[in-house]
Amino acid sequence: MSEQRKEGIVHIYASHNNTLMLLTDITGAETIAKCTGGMVEKSDHKQGAPYTAMKVAEIIAQKARERGIDTVIVKVRGPGGNKSLSPGKGSEAAIRSLTRNGLRIKSIENVTPIPHDGCRKKKKFRKK
Repeated sequence: MSEQRKEGIVHIYASHNNTLMLLTDITGAETIAKCTGGMVEKSDHKQGAPYTAMKVAEIIAQKARERGIDTVIVKVRGPGGNKSLSPGKGSEAAIRSLTRNGLRIKSIENVTPIPHDGCRKKKKFRKK
């Protein structure tokens, strides 16, 4: 008898100030677990740090194992739009922590929204 693997999708939003992780079922319709940097870290300025992202990923991995999910698809997202297109420094630490906590990663995908000549960027800071 072959053992059936349960799959899920881990959405990682990593800005430079915060890291949010969301675990959904394979369709993406049902949210299984959600955790942010603010739920783990006390001080405001450390929410986007790699250590905080690692702790967030540990909580997500634990909740995934409770539901029987052992294989995940990771979707990483940066701020995007007319802001920074690169994800924050917490995204790499979060992915590393997911594998350390026993989840198998099937694929990693970057889903940062890219502007197609949309909104105008903010004005640069000018000296007086």
